[in-house]
Amino acid sequence: MAFFQYLNFDGVDLPLPDSYEVDMADKEADSGGETEAGTVQRDVVRTGVVTISVSFSVTQKWMRLLTGYKQQEKIRVGFFDPETASVRQTEMYVEGFKAKLKKDTSYKGLWIVSFTLKEM
Repeated sequence: MAFFQYLNFDGVDLPLPDSYEVDMADKEADSGGETEAGTVQRDVVRTGVVTISVSFSVTQKWMRLLTGYKQQEKIRVGFFDPETASVRQTEMYVEGFKAKLKKDTSYKGLWIVSFTLKEM
């Protein structure tokens, strides 16, 4: 049985994630808010801005590769979009990168790497 490819960074297929959560939110202008009459006024600037929280169990080799993506200003990301049930392309950046040693092995450890991808 083949696994579905959830993430691709700059043409490189990433390993199967341990967790994968997609959030789509609207970006609102500062001019929105509650009016004097008590109604809510929304000034939506952009809809469906994607944020992806993901974690992986990886070897040291993959941890180094993922750390390299963290340092890039932007990454071309192919991700599984649950709204359309297909792969979508966008530019994103990495935020909140964490690497934790789960187990020391002869292959220089099993690492838990987690981060959030934010759409530009």
